[in-house]
Amino acid sequence: MKKTTKLKQLIHSSQLSYLMEAHNGLSGKIVEEAGFQGIWASGLSISASMGVRDCNEASWTQIVDILEFMSDATSIPILVDGDTGYGNFNNARRLVQKLEQRNIAGVCIEDKQFPKTNSFINSHQQPLADITEFCGKIQAMKDTQKDDDFMVIARIETFIAGWGLEETLKRAEAYRNAGADALLIHSKRSDSSEIEAFMNEWGGKCPIVIVPTTYYKLSADELENLGVNLVIWANHNLRSSIQAMKKISQQIFQEQSLVNIENSVVPLKEVFRLQGTEELQKAENEYFPNSSKR
Repeated sequence: MKKTTKLKQLIHSSQLSYLMEAHNGLSGKIVEEAGFQGIWASGLSISASMGVRDCNEASWTQIVDILEFMSDATSIPILVDGDTGYGNFNNARRLVQKLEQRNIAGVCIEDKQFPKTNSFINSHQQPLADITEFCGKIQAMKDTQKDDDFMVIARIETFIAGWGLEETLKRAEAYRNAGADALLIHSKRSDSSEIEAFMNEWGGKCPIVIVPTTYYKLSADELENLGVNLVIWANHNLRSSIQAMKKISQQIFQEQSLVNIENSVVPLKEVFRLQGTEELQKAENEYFPNSSKR
């Protein structure tokens, strides 16, 4: 089954589905082996792994290069955090072309202005895009895709920007009519009250995606009862890896020895396994000239 079809089925499933964040080929493979059915290619995580800020400092072509490695390393669908589409409708539709060429299953774009500001940064600089302009961007992306199952998800940032429920519902209806396959309703509250208010009014007109980064105390049952279709764990592999690397680096620096950390890190053979070294060794036996066979 195509990756695009897998993602489409997850989004339209009657059961709540989950995507886990990854930011490179290695983390993508770990997510797949953990059992997740799909990957969230987080813009925050990818930019952080590159050492830059999450405000489009990394170019879209640099992001796409990383996505190609992620796609090659995994067999489950990838939903890309496409920020604002990296410009106007023309940039957004070219992005779709390049994502499809790399076997990416879908992209999520947010209704902010380019360059974007991360939603969780306490900043007044969270300007939203004009509704008509953003609808044109969605339409251009849907008209460009060649695979009918490729997913374009519209992320609504009105709660983040403080615009309230009425504007959220207005934009949701406009984006759905423009052709969005699903809507991501974003909130940075510590509870799910904004999401609940939206779901009570929305009435299941199209699939809904949420990102409970700040309202993380909700249980699986509570997430299901919200009535959403897809939950994204958006940045936790990045955050856990930072914690682990800081701890190990500080310990090695202080002790000037590897004696006390060797049992705290994976053996090299696990790195080689994740890299697919065994397959290469088999291929070498098959394709390299072997003097002993002469």
